[in-house]
Amino acid sequence: MIQTVIFDMDGVIVDTEPVHRYAYYKQFEELNIEVSEELYTSFTGNSTRNIFQKIKDIFKLENEVEDLIQRKRSIFNDAFDTKKDLELLDGVRNLIVDLHQNGVQLILASSASKVTIERVFNRFKLHDYFTHKVSGEDFPKSKPHPAIFEHAASLSLASKEECIVIEDSTNGIIAAKAAGILCIGYNSVHSKNQDLSIADYVVNHFDELNYALVKDMDSKLCNS
Repeated sequence: MIQTVIFDMDGVIVDTEPVHRYAYYKQFEELNIEVSEELYTSFTGNSTRNIFQKIKDIFKLENEVEDLIQRKRSIFNDAFDTKKDLELLDGVRNLIVDLHQNGVQLILASSASKVTIERVFNRFKLHDYFTHKVSGEDFPKSKPHPAIFEHAASLSLASKEECIVIEDSTNGIIAAKAAGILCIGYNSVHSKNQDLSIADYVVNHFDELNYALVKDMDSKLCNS
């Protein structure tokens, strides 16, 4: 029986991608570099540090990665605080509350920085539902590397076999599967050009999920 659900954040709980995109492209403009849509899309699920390490290598930038990160965070934070229409994704709060009320442990495993995670959790009052919040900035390699999900599963009160991940990105799903954890692919309208084909189960809306369905998903998927 599934006893722990590990949530990604961006594109699963909240869509901060437009704010991230604004911040990145404003900074790309400042750096006088042109990042294609294809290259930007390939970064989905990566931490800010890993993205700027790649950007630095690709465009031969002399800037220090730490300075690039801090500038992007500054732009993002200013935009985040002024964006009044930022809301949780449809149905996700109901799912979170339903799982929590039925005793399912909830863990966040997001590539976002700790600062961004705290901003989202404070704004939407999510702290009481999650036992742990894991940030990708604590790991040298981003998704699709499985380290973040391996660590999240180690924090579970249950075995890894009783955990399941909810992810919206190709890199995130690959990471979950590489960690040996069942994965629900969320077909988010906010996450473009993502391949969900290797997920164990795919949903188009969180109304398709509830405690009764999730709790037995391990046995259903393993027997299918």
